[in-house]
Amino acid sequence: MRTGRVLLALLGAAIQAAGMCNIHAWAEVTEGGVLGATLLLQHWTGISPALTALLLNALCYLIGWKTLGRGFLAYSAVCGVGYSVFYAILAPFAPLWPQVVASPLLSALLGAVFVGVGAGLCVRMGGAPGGDDALAMALSRLTGWGIQWIYLFTDALVLGLSMTYIPLGKLMYSLLTVVLSGQIIGWMQTGKRKT
Repeated sequence: MRTGRVLLALLGAAIQAAGMCNIHAWAEVTEGGVLGATLLLQHWTGISPALTALLLNALCYLIGWKTLGRGFLAYSAVCGVGYSVFYAILAPFAPLWPQVVASPLLSALLGAVFVGVGAGLCVRMGGAPGGDDALAMALSRLTGWGIQWIYLFTDALVLGLSMTYIPLGKLMYSLLTVVLSGQIIGWMQTGKRKT
């Protein structure tokens, strides 16, 4: 692993953790992907997200490893562990921006920027901070579709199913977030990589 890429992957993990910890966690903007799927499964089956997240993330990383190789797993470990460490460091001080959290629209927009830029840096360096990122990277490679469209499809599927228990108004802000963050990740991934 190259030091510069590791540092950029850690920067991405820190940016994503800052957005999740200080905006999404307080604004009640739900996510698509694995996080949204675990909340959906908890609502309908009572199974804890602690278990379903572990299983779903493991499955997604396995697909990513089979498709993208060992280097993917190494950078994903950097991103995933980095995200957890930065989230734990930032959590006692959250929310840093209460005025943002008070506005669902502002939360959706700024949250998308933090998640998109953070996950986008991780993806650009070849790693995935979460299982849904690993799945999107693998499916993008297998299908040839842009990663932003894979994110949009999987997130929209999870958010659509979440309509069975989350009010439509809250889901609209979440849809805005996942569409914007997915587009930002796609934009960052397609930029020229200097390694």
